[in-house]
Amino acid sequence: MTDMIRVSLPDGSVRDVARGTTPADIAAAIGPGLAKAAIAARVNGELRDITRPFDGDSELALVTSRDEADALDLARHDFAHILAEAVQALFPGTQITFGPSTDDGFYYDFAPQRPFTEDDLPAIEAKMREIIAADKPLRREVMSRADLIARWTAEGETFKAEWAGELPEGEELSVYWSGDNWMDMCRGPHLASTGKLDPQAFKLTRVSGAYWRGDQNNAQLSRVYGTGWLNKKQLDAHLTRLEEAAKRDHRRLGAEMDLFHLQSEAHGSVFWHPNGYRIWRELEAYMRRAIDGAGYREVKTPQVMDARQWEQSGHWGKYRENMFVIPDEVPNVDDEGPVISGEADWMALKPMNCPAHVLIFRQGIKSYRDLPLRIYENGCCHRNEPHGALHGLMRVRQFTQDDAHIFCREDQIVAEVQDFCALADRIYKHFGFTYSIKLALRPEKRFGSDADWDKAENELRDAVARAGLATPEYGWEELPGEGAFYAPKLEWHLTDAIGRTWQVGTIQSDRVLPERLDASYVGEDGEKHRPVMLHRAIFGSYERFIGILIEHYAGRFPSWLAPVQAVVATIVSDADGYAEAVAEKLAAAGLRVETDLRNEKINYKVREHSLAKVPHLLVVGMREAEEGKVAIRTLGSDGQRIMTLDEAIAMLTAEATAPDMRVSA
Repeated sequence: MTDMIRVSLPDGSVRDVARGTTPADIAAAIGPGLAKAAIAARVNGELRDITRPFDGDSELALVTSRDEADALDLARHDFAHILAEAVQALFPGTQITFGPSTDDGFYYDFAPQRPFTEDDLPAIEAKMREIIAADKPLRREVMSRADLIARWTAEGETFKAEWAGELPEGEELSVYWSGDNWMDMCRGPHLASTGKLDPQAFKLTRVSGAYWRGDQNNAQLSRVYGTGWLNKKQLDAHLTRLEEAAKRDHRRLGAEMDLFHLQSEAHGSVFWHPNGYRIWRELEAYMRRAIDGAGYREVKTPQVMDARQWEQSGHWGKYRENMFVIPDEVPNVDDEGPVISGEADWMALKPMNCPAHVLIFRQGIKSYRDLPLRIYENGCCHRNEPHGALHGLMRVRQFTQDDAHIFCREDQIVAEVQDFCALADRIYKHFGFTYSIKLALRPEKRFGSDADWDKAENELRDAVARAGLATPEYGWEELPGEGAFYAPKLEWHLTDAIGRTWQVGTIQSDRVLPERLDASYVGEDGEKHRPVMLHRAIFGSYERFIGILIEHYAGRFPSWLAPVQAVVATIVSDADGYAEAVAEKLAAAGLRVETDLRNEKINYKVREHSLAKVPHLLVVGMREAEEGKVAIRTLGSDGQRIMTLDEAIAMLTAEATAPDMRVSA
């Protein structure tokens, strides 16, 4: 074995260095500025500790804080380890389990002597800052399985010992030491020392219960969550976003605006109140106009279907645990006629609409001239989500999708996907969203041939490129392994008013389900052919989309979506008759209007209707009644405008017109 290895750098240069050299040594040789800035390294594409020696000839890219995605992940991983070290220092006897980084921070699961509470967080934070200030080196060590299990067992770390014993034979088991006295089992990588973290760039946020390995039959743990960043400025910006998000929480606003409620008698299903259902109806009418204009045919399919249909489609094996199933008693009859026993076939509430739409397609003979056939349904579906996963309107058990399936020939796929991209673009912009597009590629476990997956992925790429959306402006990105088990998919990630992203729309190019469910059409050659099935949605589900809209608008819906578009409020009771006449004319013009004739001061009425997020308040007194005018106060604006009633009706009806029905739409 030679004592020298070759390290290739991104600029094309090559350095011959002694075996045992680390990326930190290379950074120092290049210059003191880089030595200080470098926090980790990509060695042959793998993110590694900057102090880990090269294994052999390597390609090296040094990582600095400018590589924000890598830097944040490293920092959050370190914060999780420091959290665990701090907890064990403060609460002896606490066992550690796992602590990953998350999208905006980290968490760690503990088995403590008593469950942690949020009152414990300030002391834990203080101890974490002590550990960071101590600037302890974070050192990697490879241990044998036997030695590691023996060490965990001797220290009473039963969860770690169990996990170490179940890792695959031959897998390298590494631990990371924080200084000389604390360590955790981890693949890494980590920063070089605890002092590389900004002690003011993290905050512990909450405590919750968890189960070992996520199984409710296992031991209950205490999970401590935190948010972690590269510096205090980033943390402060994040905390401001969280504060704003709390103000926009759709569950709180839903209650304040009397839109909906949830209760234990129907876990995961929504009780829509009149105001909330008005929003639903406006969205439904909007979407119907959109799909009618795009050549879709609306259908309605059964809620309950035979389990054999789901077995044939492949969903039974993938989604069975999330399906609500019911027995369908099939009586057995003896020779004399009476029922002597019953065998149960299984029926299931549909978790998705796809197989039912294939059954509609299969009715009658389809010709190549019939394609593309676009089938749409406001389809109500049910999925048996765990109780702990339910979250307001965002994660429910009963939901309605704006679901459609396009059955088309192979030569029609790119054009259909391109048309869908244009439709989705127009709809999202009507609601004030910007978005990015991602292509989710084949997962490891999937149906269908590699050749079919190659075609499907390339067709989606081609369609997005032709639509002009495969650009950095639209955040174009490919996501290996994240496709459905039957098809790759394009995903639309919406950005809301405070910068959060929501994955909503999708279109999937599927050759598997038509084959499994025997869908066919007669081609120009007179032979049977399989259609390609494009699964697509724009809202995703009405429930979740309404939840997103509530938070996006902070409850201040545009006038066309607002449950109540205007309230006519009186200053004095003598104006009641005029107020009622104004309301009648507004209603006759198609506006959703209410009156407020209560014997209350006008400032009280203004404040109350502002809190209810009513777009326009029309204030009338005797002067307005005598002149045939109204004083309009618009939500979010200072002061008021005096208008004639006819001018007010014209302005309000223009604002209340849905964006797709405006002349400029």
